[in-house]
Amino acid sequence: MSAKSITARLAAGFALLATGVLAGAFFYGWANVTPTFSAVPLDVHLAFRTELMKVNGVVMQLLMAAAVATTGWLAISTRGRARIPAIAATTFAVASFLVTRFGNVPINQEMKRWAAGELAPDHLDRLAVWGTFNDIRVATALAAFVLVIITAGLTGARR
Repeated sequence: MSAKSITARLAAGFALLATGVLAGAFFYGWANVTPTFSAVPLDVHLAFRTELMKVNGVVMQLLMAAAVATTGWLAISTRGRARIPAIAATTFAVASFLVTRFGNVPINQEMKRWAAGELAPDHLDRLAVWGTFNDIRVATALAAFVLVIITAGLTGARR
């Protein structure tokens, strides 16, 4: 096995881990956490989100950075037809970051103000927009993971 092949397989392994954990974390939040917000009073909802953001702000950004870095490494280290899904995976990982940073995070900052008592009159509309951004980032993270699985299969098949 050549050094390039070993590097590509290592990159695939790390990209599988990073994108899998990212997609899993986003999917868990989408399927289990977000639906519970509508089941509790707004003050509880906002207090929980504010506390959750304290941890998620760091953890999710690290996961997104790891997904972007490892899929980028995978795209650089693969050759032939395996490179196409690797580049696409990187694109989707970057999209997850951009949607989160420029879509969800500004609304998260608004929610912190709402929790402190400055509830915006359009808060329900803003929560719906946050939900749309959340749907998009879940889909892009899952797409990145699926594309890394495809890339890993193509990389492993080239022996």
